This record gives sequence, C-alpha cells and structure tokens, in this order.
Amino acid sequence: MVEFPKYISPKQLLKLLKAEKNPHTALALFYSASRDPSFAHSSTIFHHVLRRLVDPRLVSHVGRVVELIKTQKCKCPEDVALTVIKAYAKSSMADQAVDVFQRMEEIFGCQPEIRSYNSLLNAFVESNDWDRAESFFSSFEAHGVTPDLRTYNILVKISCKKRQFEKAKMLLNWLWDNGFEPDVFSYGTLINALAKNGNLHDALEVFDEMSQREVDPDVMCYNILIHGLFRKGHYEKANEIWERLLEASTVYPNAATYNVMINGLCKCGKFNESFEIWNRMKKNEREQDLFTYSSMIHGLCEAHYVDGAEKVYKEMVESGVLPDVVTNNAMLNGFCRAGRIKECFELWEVMGRSGCRNVVSYNILLKGLFENGNVEEAILIWEHLLEKGRVPDSTTYGVLVHGLCSNGYLDKALCILKEAEERGRDLDMFAYSSLINGLCKQRRLDEAAIVVDQIGQRGYKVNSYVCNSLIGGFVRASKLEAAICFFQEMSNKGCSPTVVSYNILINGLCKAERFSDAYNFVKEMLVKGWEPDMVTYSLLMDGLCQGRKIDMALNLWQQVRDKGLRPDVTMHNIIIHGLCSAGKVENALELYFQMRQGDCIPNLVTHNTLMEGFFKARDCNKASGIWARILKHGLQPDIISYNITFKGLCSCNRLSDAIIYLEDALSHGILPTAITWNILVRAVLNSGL
Repeated sequence: MVEFPKYISPKQLLKLLKAEKNPHTALALFYSASRDPSFAHSSTIFHHVLRRLVDPRLVSHVGRVVELIKTQKCKCPEDVALTVIKAYAKSSMADQAVDVFQRMEEIFGCQPEIRSYNSLLNAFVESNDWDRAESFFSSFEAHGVTPDLRTYNILVKISCKKRQFEKAKMLLNWLWDNGFEPDVFSYGTLINALAKNGNLHDALEVFDEMSQREVDPDVMCYNILIHGLFRKGHYEKANEIWERLLEASTVYPNAATYNVMINGLCKCGKFNESFEIWNRMKKNEREQDLFTYSSMIHGLCEAHYVDGAEKVYKEMVESGVLPDVVTNNAMLNGFCRAGRIKECFELWEVMGRSGCRNVVSYNILLKGLFENGNVEEAILIWEHLLEKGRVPDSTTYGVLVHGLCSNGYLDKALCILKEAEERGRDLDMFAYSSLINGLCKQRRLDEAAIVVDQIGQRGYKVNSYVCNSLIGGFVRASKLEAAICFFQEMSNKGCSPTVVSYNILINGLCKAERFSDAYNFVKEMLVKGWEPDMVTYSLLMDGLCQGRKIDMALNLWQQVRDKGLRPDVTMHNIIIHGLCSAGKVENALELYFQMRQGDCIPNLVTHNTLMEGFFKARDCNKASGIWARILKHGLQPDIISYNITFKGLCSCNRLSDAIIYLEDALSHGILPTAITWNILVRAVLNSGL
C-alpha cells in the first residue's frame, strides 16, 4: 500500500501524481490521500486522475472518483465532466455517460453546454446506438442548444457507420451552403469510412474536394488512402498519393506513413522501392518501430531475399528494438524456405532464450525441416514441443503428417494420427488428406479407403481433394472398377465430384482405351451441369491419339473449336503428336502454322514433336528446317531435341552430321544421357566403322 505523507497540499499531490508514470501507482496514491478526511482534492487533481482513467482497462475506477467529487462537493468546470463522459464513451458505456450528463449540476456544480451535448452524442455513436443518437440530436433545439461543427462532424460519423455515404456527402454540402466550414475531421471521417469499405474511388474524390475547398488534409488522410490503395493492390495510385504528400507544404510523413508505405510496397513485391522508403525514413530521422522492422523482414522473406531480411533483423536488434514472436517467426520462415537450416536452429535457440516461441513457431520449423529433408530433426522438434507441454493445433498435425508422408514415413504418420485421435486432439482435413495421398502414392489403397471411412465416422466431411486422391490412386493401380465405384459413392459421403474428379477418371479410362466409357462420363458431366474444361478435352484427345483413333481425336478437336474454346499449346501438341504418329506430318505442319495465326505460340515440345515426325518420315531437310525455327524463335534446344536429331540423322546414315550436333550440344553445356550414347554407339556399330 502507498503511504500518504502526513502533511501535503493539493498542489504537491498533483505534482506527485504527474511524476508517477505508472497509472496504478498514481491511483493508489490518490486513494491514499482520499482516505484522509481532512484532505480535500482540488478540481485539477480530479481532472488529472480522470484523464488517466480514460483507458478502457481503468474505466472501472471512474465511478468511484465521480462519487468522491460528489461527496466532497468539489465544484468542477465542464472539462471534468467531459472527461468522464469521454471515458465512458470510449468503453461503449452509453448508459453511464447519460447518468453523468443528467446529474452534471448535482455532481460537478456546472451546467452542460454544447461540448457536453456533443460528448454524449458521440457516446451513443461509439456504442453503435444510432437511433438513440439521432433522437438525442433532435432534442438539442428543445434544450436551447445550437449545434456546432463538432456536432455535425458526429452526424457525419453516424452516416458513415451506417454506410450511408451519400447522406454523409450531402451533409458536408449542406454545411458549406449554411455558413459552416467543414474541417479536416469532417472530411477525414468520410475518407476513412469510404476507404475501409473499399470505396476508394469515392474516397479519392472526397480527398480531391478538400483541395478544391481549400481544406488542408492532415497526414492521417494521406495514410488512410495509401493504406487502402495498397490493400487493393493499387501500387501506382498509392505511390501517387505518397508523392502528393511529399509535395505538400503543410503536412509531412510521420512514422505511421513510412510503416504503411513499407508494408504496402513489400506486399506488392516492390522491394527496391521499400528499401528507398526505408533509407528515406532513416535519413529523416524517423524512428523505426517494431512494425516497421517486422514489415520489412516479412516482405523480404516473402520475396526470397533472405539476406536482406537478415540484415534488417540484425539492425533491429542492434538499435535496441526487441523482436516479438511475429517478427521472429517471419525471419524463421525465411530461413526455412531458403534451406538455411543452420541459421534456423541458431535463431530457434535465441527465440527459446527470450521466451519468444509459440505453436506457430514450431509449425514453421517443422515445415521447414520436412521440406528440406531433415526428418529426424523434425521429429526431435515435435518431441520437444510435447515435452514443453505445448498443445499442438490442427496446423501442427497437418504439417507433421504431411511432412512424414512426403518423406516416406507413412507408418510414423499413421501412428501419430491415431494417437492424436485417441487424445481428442484438434485435427483438420489437411492431415487426413496428406495421409490418404501418401498411402495412395505407395499403392496402399485398402488402408487409404479405411482412413476415408474413418473421416466420416469421426464427424468430418470429406472434401474433393481427399476423394480425388483415392480415385487417382485406383487409376494409377489400374483398378478402374474400384475407381468408378468410389466415384459413384462420393455423393453419399457428402462430397460431389468436381471437374477434376471427372478428369482423373476420364484419363484412366482413355489410357485403358475404354473410350466409350470415357465419353459416357463426359455426357454425365454435361447432364449434371459441369462444363468440360480444356484439361478434359485434352485428356480425351490424348487417349484417342494414343489409341491411334486420330480421326475421332480430330472430330473432338473440331467440337472444341465449334464451342468457341481456344485450344492451348498443350492441346495443339497432343493433336500434332497424334498426326505425326499416324504419318500425317504435313497436316501436323499445317496445324503448326495455324497456331501462330491464332496467337498460340508453339513451345519446344511442339518443335520436338514435329522434328521427330519428319525424321520418322525420313525427311531430314524439313526436320532440319524445324531445328532452324527453334533457334529463330529464341528457344533453347534441350537434350530431347538433340536425341531426336541424333536418332533421325543416324537413321538416315548421316553419322558425321550427328557428331557435329553432339559437339554443338557440349558447347552449350548440354550433357549427353544414356539414351544419347545408346543412339550414337548403335549408329557407329551399324556403320561398320
């Protein structure tokens, strides 16, 4: 308990209260003085204490101080009563504000004037009690109170909170027409509301009106607009507002402006520009705070510029700004994504010593270790998490199960998932889908099907990703009947097939040359309202071409064109390959020329396919012409291009030309493969050299 000195004047007490930075200690000193029946507080002391109680965490003490004012019959100016009403308004305690307003003369010995009316009006607004606010405003005239600009600014705020933006604009115009001069608060309120609601076009119009009306925007107006524009990804417009701020003569960027700019630029991927703002901030001696550093570190890590992020992190520590768990997590994530495991563990130790780890930290490190193949270390971190009494969340289990499955530790993943289920831990579909996908890839389909059934039994709803994984597993294992059966049961499991589901099944059926079944599923798609996409048609065409049903593939190609769809390069390549395989190389070449006319640029696969087609037709000249086109269009031949050429030239008994191409490949840093040597060695043996 704070001991109150035996002899002290109100003036001395006020000096002590002002010197005490801790509000709780100051309050204890105030109460200690209040217990002395001979001590009478001055209105100045009451006002000082009440100003410190505006904080919502301390507002519970306001009523007690008000009762002391009433008990001591201390006559106070209206400012003291205003502070009480504002404290209640800030904590959305409108009823308490009304009580004080109605008893102002009884408690404080003063009559409410326009400022008190405005404060109570604002208290209703802060409590979102708009009807009460409008009713109270309508009583002003009856009480002989004339509204002032502050009153109308609060009415603008009401309209904005109700998203009645046109009404707010009309009110501003009415103010100008009736001799009032709306100020920066009038306009700032509307700009802020419009920007937060995403109406940036209107917000900018209101901002421009300020200049036309000769109302100088404050830095908050600029900050609001820049932040809103960056949130929408409008980098150029945000930068334009920034430039206007720099050109303004009455206002200057503050620390918040720099933070908004740096954060926004980083999120837009403009890291060079964010560094320019960063350096400008330091040059203008604006103090970087935790948010500034955190924004830079997070942005640079997202852009994979981890060295830059590390430099900023070290600068932050050296400047005395302590990184919080969010900043540390951003840096940790950057190291993990860059594969810098040594630095990950160094930072991890620092975070541990400063007590700056949370479940998210563990999730980040686990994910990073798994993605970099450090499975044993990841398992140790998992065990450490449990030893420390941390409770894993659904993300932890998702990361853990996915990481174990991706690295081939399926049995360990099954064990952990079973243990989590038995303990009633928080699990989500990501953990289950990762496990099912892993089981399917290892062709442990019966186990995968059991896990799918368990999902439903545990009250979870299977999603299309899970179902598609199992369908894909059945297809890869050539268990098409099982795939079809599960596909047809999807709806019973609360999950309707998607276009991807159909595509997986159609692909499997086409590869098995069950084209009529594949077409039946396409028809079913249409009946159920699913529109086959380019992938669907490409899969069908590829299957038909593989089955040497080129005429059917071309018919389907024409259907796609008739539907107004524009075949992409993949679909073109499928048809070109089909034509070449059927010996219709000239038709393939014709389609190749049509590609460019239709704004579909042939890629290296297109050229390789055509070149192989001409070599098979023993037309070395046209094949060489395709090679020339590869170079002409700025494409870089790969080892497949060279192997096609080697095989084609050797089949035409042009071994010496093949050797020239081999030297060309080596000069471009393209190393021969086993296939390359097999082609060339066979050619040499066959030539009898």
